[in-house]
Amino acid sequence: MIRDSKNRSSEQGPEVGAGIRPSLAELVALRPLARQRTPVRRARSGARALAPSPHRGQGMEYAESRDYVSGDDARHIDWRVTARTGRTHTKTFQRERERLTLIVADTAAALYFGTRVRFKSTQAARAGALAAWSAAADGDRIAALAASDGSLVPPAGGGRGALRALHALARWYAAPPATDPGLGVALEHARRLLRPGSRALVLADAASIALVPARDWAAIGAHSDVLVLLLEDPLEHAPPRARVGFATPGGRVDLDLAGDAQRARWRDAFAQPREDALTRLRAARIGVESLSSDAASDAWLPAFARSEAR
Repeated sequence: MIRDSKNRSSEQGPEVGAGIRPSLAELVALRPLARQRTPVRRARSGARALAPSPHRGQGMEYAESRDYVSGDDARHIDWRVTARTGRTHTKTFQRERERLTLIVADTAAALYFGTRVRFKSTQAARAGALAAWSAAADGDRIAALAASDGSLVPPAGGGRGALRALHALARWYAAPPATDPGLGVALEHARRLLRPGSRALVLADAASIALVPARDWAAIGAHSDVLVLLLEDPLEHAPPRARVGFATPGGRVDLDLAGDAQRARWRDAFAQPREDALTRLRAARIGVESLSSDAASDAWLPAFARSEAR
């Protein structure tokens, strides 16, 4: 179900497919909007605490493996290369200079729904595209991860990295996947990818967030800046006191939302998962923003900039 409505946003670019399925052209057209955000100032020599350093991240990244020599740290022995060559090899590392921005895409069936302007899934794709373009402008490497099957878009920088993420987002949010193991599996994978100083944006439905234990959220946010973008639809929080018809794959379904009993069940289905999600995220000290399907797709970007500043 999707209802036409005037979109009072600052967005540029056409609505495609009546907001039901995101297109690559639609996501590419968001690039100028992402670049309207004020660029991060670089620290100058001698300045103290003025701006983030251009050297991204706080960790070390793998450079190569070489023959082991006396005095090398035994903890860095590359056992795979050692077994393959028959000679002891050790891993060498270099300081990480580019921050990683990871976009984690929840693909729960509840996202493929909307009553105003666009589906929540399309809004998720648009928000992810804005994050990718913003990260590219900041000089980050960009990666994307789908909850449905663990599909990973490997990290890459610049426009190339952003476009690869956009291709994936348009595909993942075109239709509900046949199977979905849940957001928790994707976050476990994300935790292995993120390094100290990395940044992650999690696009998710409230019910998916509530199913992930608080300890898992705390683990993923321990060394990285994590922002959860909660995708919502106006009808979920303010249903009319009337009979409402919904178009579903199985045909039309009518719900009488005038009665107190039906409205109570509606609150249990939508309001309670949202409260549970917020409780878990706050307990884990994870940043969270809400984005309605009828809101400007860039409404949440200031929060993304704040995570960048941190």
